[in-house]
Amino acid sequence: MHKYLNAIGYGGLASEKQLNRLLQYAEKVYTHHELMALDQETDYCEYRMKSSKDMGICVCGTMDEEEHFERYFYYPYFEGSGITSVADVTLERRMDRHSFVGIYEDAKVGVSLIFHVQNAIECMLADVRRNHVLDHVSITLSGLCNDGMILLPVFKNPDQEKRSREESRNRMTLLTAARNGDPSAIESLTLDDLDTYTKVSRRLVKEDVFTIVDTYFMPCGIECDRYSILGEILNIRMDENEETGEEIYILSLNVNEMKFDACIPKANLIGEPAIGRRFKGNIWLQGMIRM
Repeated sequence: MHKYLNAIGYGGLASEKQLNRLLQYAEKVYTHHELMALDQETDYCEYRMKSSKDMGICVCGTMDEEEHFERYFYYPYFEGSGITSVADVTLERRMDRHSFVGIYEDAKVGVSLIFHVQNAIECMLADVRRNHVLDHVSITLSGLCNDGMILLPVFKNPDQEKRSREESRNRMTLLTAARNGDPSAIESLTLDDLDTYTKVSRRLVKEDVFTIVDTYFMPCGIECDRYSILGEILNIRMDENEETGEEIYILSLNVNEMKFDACIPKANLIGEPAIGRRFKGNIWLQGMIRM
């Protein structure tokens, strides 16, 4: 059973038999269907069944000439809003199935971001033409989260907020220059990191780490598209799984100046979310590449 079914409101599934019934139901009452020819006899096929406006289950497999569908895998999905980033995206197909991860450099985070691609068929067709790299495309990221907690914000006066934004912009500029091989930028970043490490080490003696760290975005576990995040809540809305009736929070987040949506079951969120407060949790990062 997929770990992140819980994130879109299917936490009540108790057995593989119940799951199989749900997937068979999705294959019959799908809301979206796509096909792509693999060879003369076989098509790759996706069935999507929405459980609410922005989330649902995608069932993937192959269909033969007699329209017999054989399921290979499935995954829950959640579609975010807006544009998170515009970048060159490298596509990598997973070894064991027709699904992709996207990889791109984001100066705001300072690392390569890896996400599960939601529109795989569209990317397969584009991938054939463009040699695994999609140039200057828009990316809408989203996160599926099983549980998390709400933290109070770190108080900052207007001058501190302004200085923080300026430091963030300067760091992004230095990171871009360092990637292009600028030795002075590399040296500046190294000295800044040493200075930050010294300051944080001193403060940790008397302060909690979450009063020092305002936001973070870092890899979590051994799977490449899972991340641990701490970010400011920009907007909140409530959604509901139409099949199960479970209530789902949709949180718009600002994590390291990167804006995207995350979904989490209301029952699994510790604390009361509010705009300006912070959300902490582990997410499965997905993304829609808009060609």
